[in-house]
Amino acid sequence: MEKDSLWINFLELIKNKISPICFDTWFKDTKLYSLENGKAKIIVPMSLHKKHFTDNYMDLIIENFNFLTGTNFEFEFLLEEEVDSNKKLKDEESGVPFNNPLQANLNPSYTFDNFVKGTSNNLAYTASLAVAEKPGKAYNPLFIYGNSGLGKTHLMHSIGNYIIKNSNKKVLYVTSERFISDFVNINKKGNNNYVEAFKNKYRSIDVLIIDDIQFLANATQSQQEFFHTFNELHQEGKQIIISSDRSPDDLKLLEERLRTRFNWGLACNVFPPDYDLRIEILNKKLSVHELAKPLSSDVIEFIANNCDSDVRKLEGALNRLFAYTAMFNKEKIDLDVAVEALNDYLVSASYLKNNVQKVKKIVCDYYNISVEEMVSRKRNNYVTLPRQVAMYLCRMITDESFPTIGVEFGGRDHSTVMHACNKIEKELKNNKDFKNVINQLKSKLK
Repeated sequence: MEKDSLWINFLELIKNKISPICFDTWFKDTKLYSLENGKAKIIVPMSLHKKHFTDNYMDLIIENFNFLTGTNFEFEFLLEEEVDSNKKLKDEESGVPFNNPLQANLNPSYTFDNFVKGTSNNLAYTASLAVAEKPGKAYNPLFIYGNSGLGKTHLMHSIGNYIIKNSNKKVLYVTSERFISDFVNINKKGNNNYVEAFKNKYRSIDVLIIDDIQFLANATQSQQEFFHTFNELHQEGKQIIISSDRSPDDLKLLEERLRTRFNWGLACNVFPPDYDLRIEILNKKLSVHELAKPLSSDVIEFIANNCDSDVRKLEGALNRLFAYTAMFNKEKIDLDVAVEALNDYLVSASYLKNNVQKVKKIVCDYYNISVEEMVSRKRNNYVTLPRQVAMYLCRMITDESFPTIGVEFGGRDHSTVMHACNKIEKELKNNKDFKNVINQLKSKLK
């Protein structure tokens, strides 16, 4: 059987044996690269998949592949980059609540199904689902960090809701302020019964989800108590999920021993949504908004271009737009109405500002390639040069940082963007023709 057909048949078998969301996250984007000398080499999207397949799905993979081929194979999981360069990348090491969302303090409307996944949050989403499937075994603790309004709380509630739906484990979600308040209260009461109630609440559970851990910074005694709670849960194999507005290493006001423990598992950064993800989020919000009216593509693009900091800003823009049109009886929402309604809400009211998407479009048109090719993992020179030019122009013309530009170009590291800018600057010094090309592109952007 030809290997592509073999893999299609294999995926069909797997699809019928696991949930749709698990299939889409783990198996959908895999490929069979080769079958040689008793070894099956599988291409996977991220390093995270390697560990998860090995730890959680190996028996299922072997059973179904053996069923199709009649042969036992050894499996090796590779990234596209490893296939291209034969270079191995290091794997990423990566009251008492009961088993229902209400008592666990969870919002049942926050699930993986309605979380909009994109380049800027893909690692956090995938890691969160891995933890939800195997709490206490995949990544412990799971530390999710990033600015406010990027979906950290949504992911944490999704983990809790998934665990409750698919197991009998006890889950508790709290904010760090609630943890501090509970701890302060037991000291005020001065009663052993309250001490035992506190320990029972936080230590007799299977999954502890604690939001905004940075607010423990000025609560020395609460930090000590959380340290002991963390240790006991972790030693017993209980899952701990933590969120913060900054990375573990940047929480300088927390004790060193806590910061060290936060790095024991996996720390995932959630970046601001890129343009494509903002469009997708807006469409998703429109599909469930009670007051939604049809919006043309230019209105959606206007909002996406001007609300680029977080998801809450996007949702707030929609709420304001629909409230405005209801108050002033606007039957049709066109671009003029949107600008009028959101004029004092948006940080920038310039629809044609020099944003990253505009740079990518103009550079792609000039070099006759697609935006999809530009942000892909292709390394051909006909794609690499335009990509580096676009990164350079984004840095020169927009206010975006190196990390943000990297996210917009397929989730690349900030060092990749810096390398691109340095290479283009060096070429400009030695190549007059190339300098004329860059000046042409700049003039188009203006």
